Amino acid sequence: MTKLTLISSAVFSVLCSHSALAATVTGKITDDKNQPIENAAVHVHGKDQGVKTNAQGEFSIDVDSQSQLHVSKDNFIDSRIAVNENSNNVTVSLTPTSVETVVVYASALHKNSLEMISPVSVLSGDELKNKSKPTLGETLKGLPGVNASYFGPVSSSPIIRGLDGPRVKITQNGLDASDASRIGPDHATSSDSLAAEQIEVLRGPSTLLYGSGAIGGVVNVVDNRIPTSNLDDLSGAAEYSHDTVSNSNTVAAKLETGNDGFNFHFDGTKRSGDDYETPTFSITDEDGDVETANTVENTFIDSDTFNVGTSYVGDHLTVGFSYGSIDTDYGIPGHEHHDHDHDHEGETEEEHDDHAEEEEESVYAHLEQDRWQGLISYALDNNWVENINLRVGYTDYSHSEIEDGEIGTTFKNETTEARLNVEHKLAQWHGMIGYHYSESDYDAIGEEAFTPASVTTTHALYLLEEREFGDVTVELGARIEDYEITSTITETEHDHSHDEEEEDHDEGEEESIAYSESFTNVSASVGAIWQYTPGQSVALSLSHSERAPLSAELLSNGLHIATGTYEVGLGYHIEDNEVHFEPEDIKQEKSTNLDLSFRRFSGDFGYTVNFFYNDIKNFYYQQNTGLVYDEEDGLESAIGAHDDAVAVYQFASKDAELYGIEFDVHYQIDPSTMIKVFGDSTRAKLKDDAGNLPRIPANKLGSELQYNVGDLQLTLTGTHYFEQNDISAFETKTDGYTIVDAQANYQLSLGAIDTQLYLNVDNITDELGFVHSSFIKDKAPLPGRNFRFGIRGYF
Repeated sequence: MTKLTLISSAVFSVLCSHSALAATVTGKITDDKNQPIENAAVHVHGKDQGVKTNAQGEFSIDVDSQSQLHVSKDNFIDSRIAVNENSNNVTVSLTPTSVETVVVYASALHKNSLEMISPVSVLSGDELKNKSKPTLGETLKGLPGVNASYFGPVSSSPIIRGLDGPRVKITQNGLDASDASRIGPDHATSSDSLAAEQIEVLRGPSTLLYGSGAIGGVVNVVDNRIPTSNLDDLSGAAEYSHDTVSNSNTVAAKLETGNDGFNFHFDGTKRSGDDYETPTFSITDEDGDVETANTVENTFIDSDTFNVGTSYVGDHLTVGFSYGSIDTDYGIPGHEHHDHDHDHEGETEEEHDDHAEEEEESVYAHLEQDRWQGLISYALDNNWVENINLRVGYTDYSHSEIEDGEIGTTFKNETTEARLNVEHKLAQWHGMIGYHYSESDYDAIGEEAFTPASVTTTHALYLLEEREFGDVTVELGARIEDYEITSTITETEHDHSHDEEEEDHDEGEEESIAYSESFTNVSASVGAIWQYTPGQSVALSLSHSERAPLSAELLSNGLHIATGTYEVGLGYHIEDNEVHFEPEDIKQEKSTNLDLSFRRFSGDFGYTVNFFYNDIKNFYYQQNTGLVYDEEDGLESAIGAHDDAVAVYQFASKDAELYGIEFDVHYQIDPSTMIKVFGDSTRAKLKDDAGNLPRIPANKLGSELQYNVGDLQLTLTGTHYFEQNDISAFETKTDGYTIVDAQANYQLSLGAIDTQLYLNVDNITDELGFVHSSFIKDKAPLPGRNFRFGIRGYF
């Protein structure tokens, strides 16, 4: 905290010394045919101050010396223009586009989605509301290059270009979500897509701003919990929807108001649903018997979220605070608790079956999270410093797994995070220098606590600079990160005795080992985007990123019930079927990533095509050891082992490569009709012919037709997921399938309330589909035909 105090003192010393010269700038906004554009937004970069153009496209706005105006309007490409106190009668011409342009908050430099060098996708507005699902993975999986881990529809995390878990950073307003979703696939992300204003997906390494956990990409959930613009009137929204496939009901509400620079925000969501239905599928139980089912058991959800925030927004200073709460119960499919301590000798078959039902209890998760965030932002707009921004956050997360009404295992994570950004201008370079601090205190208590308690602390400095050379914008960046992990290892946890005397002896010699290791992660990138003709560009970027192992990858040693495996971390050595803690020569994961993008976004025809190649040294992955784990006998050979024994997987590191293509093409046939084609393909394998990486999503190809008739909007989407037969050892191939969805939205006005009625039909053909990237793909196919209908109101 001493560092933060010094930083705060430095910030306020700068603020107190600032002075600015105010002036008024007037101008006009037109389209490419020199016609005025009404209601275009004009605001001063780095400040809240903004105005709208009148019917003649005219505006008048107060600025400081050496300011920049940002002009935006739906269906037009954003424009930025430098102004000073002498500027007057400014004319800005906007280029029309059929692609929505939105500011990407995760970019740090206020770029819109068409100006980004790295590939990015943004879901916002009605598109986000129509596609929103209870989990981030299910909401985003239709985007090119994005898939979902899918541990049932209530626990599904995003996969970006074949990478997930510890390689994809989930953030909320730029700060880590701080849940336990990177510990296991059965742990749901705590970010709620239903309350989001927009969701941003940055593909490829984003380690410069977000650290080593973003070596594969970033998903940033943006909400308005801390309002950063003044709210002059009372506004709000409410929504109700019902899903037939799981008999679920969702209610959401939002209220915002403000007065004289003070602003207030509230939102809340309530969702409850039963187990979801599927097309009829076959499932094999533990005894080898094949049964049929049309419901995935233990997939219910009961969730409440509550968020409140306030802020003060002045001409230069913005100060805000928010609090958010999540309380969720959700079932975990394929996750049963088995009690092996009963003696069944002499039982009849009927009595044995009764015992089996009693011994196999469904497990569900109870997730609680309290999250506090604070913001201080000051816009200087002087000759070299534009803005100073400090975000801080504290998250208290708890995830308990309930077995037969009692808590079996509890995962806790307390995170403190701070990010200080100073946006500046140096000569013709525009950029940002920043400091990032994070401390994560993780603990797990119970029988599934396969990873010991640990504290992970990072300190990082980063620099991001860009400069325009005519039609080419060049971007350079670097980050140096000090990463430290500390834990206490109990050595007896790793010895498996075979008789009572030895077990008692081992317990008497229990030894705790204090473990601490630090790494220095260095990341750097260089990229450029060339607007070679109006509305068309090509972007190229090269980046190097380094990542140290998470506690789960380094220190795991125990039974992971969710995945049905016994996991051993990088820090252990297996000898004579015993596990010993010997953390020697732990190497960082090092990624070199090349991205090449072609984009067209003007007129009726547009496209985005991305090619990527990712070379990763010391890639952390789980490999089958050929051993199994049995509760009575410990580790032993898989040959002749008991049926209840589970496979033993150990984290290893080998060189790997991932490469592929993703594309999104659209054509505006006429003012009411648009067609899109999208798809992606990812190839992921170990080098030196060592095999494929496991659970890599299948390639997909889809098409979407949008048709508008007055206030009615119709959408039909079909997505084909190809067969996945590029598999690793002990995997099985996954057949291809096609999912067809339809949406109908009707706008109507009820007095002062704008209302939207909608009907979504998901999986119209009731297709049976299995997700290759799922740990429990054979037990949890995708939902069957679902009718979702609802109503939204805005005032």
